[in-house]
Amino acid sequence: MGTIETKDTKTTQAAAPAAKPAAAPAPAKAAPAIDPKAAEELKLFSEKCEKIFREVKKDIIGQTEVVQYTIIAIIAGGNVLLEGAPGLGKTRLVRSLGHVFDLPFSRIQFTPDLMPADVTGTSIITRDENGNSKFEFQKGPIFSNIVLADEINRATPKTQAALLEAMQEHKVTVMGESRQLNEPFFVLATQNPIEQDGTYPLPEAQMDRFMFKIIVPNPSAEELGQIVTMTQKTMEETATAACNGDELLRMRAVAKTIPVAKEVLDYAMVLVASTHPDSEVATATTKRYIRLGASPRAAQALITAAKVRALIRGRYNVSYDDINALAVPVLRHRIKLGFEAVTSKMNSDDVVLSLIRDLNSAGKGAAVNTLTVKQPEEASKAKKK
Repeated sequence: MGTIETKDTKTTQAAAPAAKPAAAPAPAKAAPAIDPKAAEELKLFSEKCEKIFREVKKDIIGQTEVVQYTIIAIIAGGNVLLEGAPGLGKTRLVRSLGHVFDLPFSRIQFTPDLMPADVTGTSIITRDENGNSKFEFQKGPIFSNIVLADEINRATPKTQAALLEAMQEHKVTVMGESRQLNEPFFVLATQNPIEQDGTYPLPEAQMDRFMFKIIVPNPSAEELGQIVTMTQKTMEETATAACNGDELLRMRAVAKTIPVAKEVLDYAMVLVASTHPDSEVATATTKRYIRLGASPRAAQALITAAKVRALIRGRYNVSYDDINALAVPVLRHRIKLGFEAVTSKMNSDDVVLSLIRDLNSAGKGAAVNTLTVKQPEEASKAKKK
């Protein structure tokens, strides 16, 4: 037996046989090289996005996540539902985006007496050069590239339905004739969560057509001071064009070519499928808090938006972090909570984050280091305070 003496004690151990020379480590596999053309497109995409964000910041103070998610949706070709109190800059954001993308925009103020023809347009009787009567179609405000549907939940379901075909098919049908909308086309709708008198909650079919639902927070005291200082100088937007319609469509096409690893794709599909209580991959959170899960559109939106987010961050592949970061705005309006979630003071954001934690603790995805996931008891206590 051999003895190893230390300053404090002696440890006895069996003498080990002479070690064999270590084999040379296997050479590490080199990361697959990016095609030079793809690398150039990635560089141009990132530079263009940096310019877009820089111009928008000239008009919008704070609201970093709101701006980021909205621009991701525009590039990805989706629509956005903004929920926030009045005066938080939702209309200003749309006007600024119109300037930055050099695209025409229109605003529709939804009211209970607004009719579908006020949105899509209608055919009127006119006379030609010979004095004969004819029908002539007058385009509505939906025929624009960026459309702000302000306080959409104040219009009747009949008028809200006028947006369904436009948002999904990018066309409208009036008097049996379909008309294509201008590309790129983007709808940014707003709703006020405070006043519910005289409102008509959006049906599930229409909510599902929004890629993101974004909650607009109140500004901090410092941001509020910056807003007041900026608007004392001018109330007009100062952002300049950073991208035109053709460039935006090209960026959208580039984003579609981004590869997604099978493991990341499977994780995203499991995340969406696990929102259904009757799914084979449903977690404890699902069975306890969720009544109805997300549709396949959620999976499509999650992957499409994740590709854009990856490009914005200078990566030519989608990561677990992209999926986790976009899960809340994609899923928060697509799941219906059960009674126990209401009694536990759990909102959709808490449930989605808890769902991500369940999947990652089960080893079905990467660890979530950047997300703050509240336990149900912690969320309940925080809301009571």
